[in-house]
Amino acid sequence: MSLDEPTHGSDNGVNRYNPIQQPFSNNDTSSSTIASSTVTVPDRSNVLLYVDQVSKWFGNVHALTDITIWAYSGEITAIVGDNGAGKSTLIKCISGVHTPTAGQITLDGKPVHFASPEDARRTGIETVYQTLALCNDLTIWQNLFLNRELVKQIGPLKFLDQRTMRRRSADMLSRLEVNIPSINARVRRLSGGQRQAVAISRAAGWGSRLVIMDEPTAALGVRETARVEELILRLRDDGLAVLLISHNFDQVMRLSDQVWVMRSGRLVGGRRTHDTSGKELVSMITGAQQEA
Repeated sequence: MSLDEPTHGSDNGVNRYNPIQQPFSNNDTSSSTIASSTVTVPDRSNVLLYVDQVSKWFGNVHALTDITIWAYSGEITAIVGDNGAGKSTLIKCISGVHTPTAGQITLDGKPVHFASPEDARRTGIETVYQTLALCNDLTIWQNLFLNRELVKQIGPLKFLDQRTMRRRSADMLSRLEVNIPSINARVRRLSGGQRQAVAISRAAGWGSRLVIMDEPTAALGVRETARVEELILRLRDDGLAVLLISHNFDQVMRLSDQVWVMRSGRLVGGRRTHDTSGKELVSMITGAQQEA
C-alpha cells in the first residue's frame, strides 16, 4: 500500500513526492507491517487515531481483515468502498459498538478498549449515523442533551436544569453557526439538513477529539448538502479529527485530506487526497487497480 504526500517547494508538490510518514516507527510493537520499510519516524503530535491490523469476525464471516489506518487531528479522513466493503463495521469497532476480534486501536498514542459506545464517548469519540439518532418528539435542546441531562439539586430533590441546557444548546449551535429559528422547536418540524445540523452539533459539542460521520448528506438536496459540508469543515478547522464515510466522490475530493479505500473487508490502499482522483478511487474500489 502507498500513501504519498507531495514535497513542499516551488512546484507546490506537483512533481516531487515523498512517502507519507507512518505514525509509528518499525521498532514500535504496535507498528503496522503494511507500510514500506523506507518509511521514517514522523512527528506524532497530530496523530490522533491509529487502527493497527484490526480484524472482526462474526462466526465464520470475516467482516474485517487486518485493517490499518490512521487519522490526524485537524484533518478530514475519508473511508470509501462499495456496499459490503466493511466501512460500517470498521467505524463500529472504532466507536465501541463492536469489539475487534484482533488488532489494536490507539488514541493519542494510548491503547483503548471499548466495551460500549459510552466508553468511546468518554474518550471524546462521537458518531453521527445515517439514522441521526434524534427523537422527533423532543425539542432541539432536549436532543442535544439526550442521555446527558444536567440536574440541579434543591434540598433532597433533583430537577432538570433546563435553563443551563438551553443556554449551552444555543452556544453549541452558535459556535458552528447553525441557523435554526428556535432551540425549543421539535425535531419533527425540521428539514433534513437542519436535523443533520443538530446531530453534528451534538457530536461536536460532546466529541472533543474525533467525530465519525456515516453518509452525512446521503438524503439531502444540493443546498442542504452545502450547508452540512460547511459544518464538517468547521469541525476540521476547530482541530477535531473527522472520519467521513461517503459514496460521493466529488464530496470526498472537496472535503477530505486523505482517503482510505476498502474492498471486501480488506484495505486496498490509501492516498493523500490531492494526489488522487475520483477515477483512481473507483478503480481501486472495483479492483481495476491493485495496490503494490
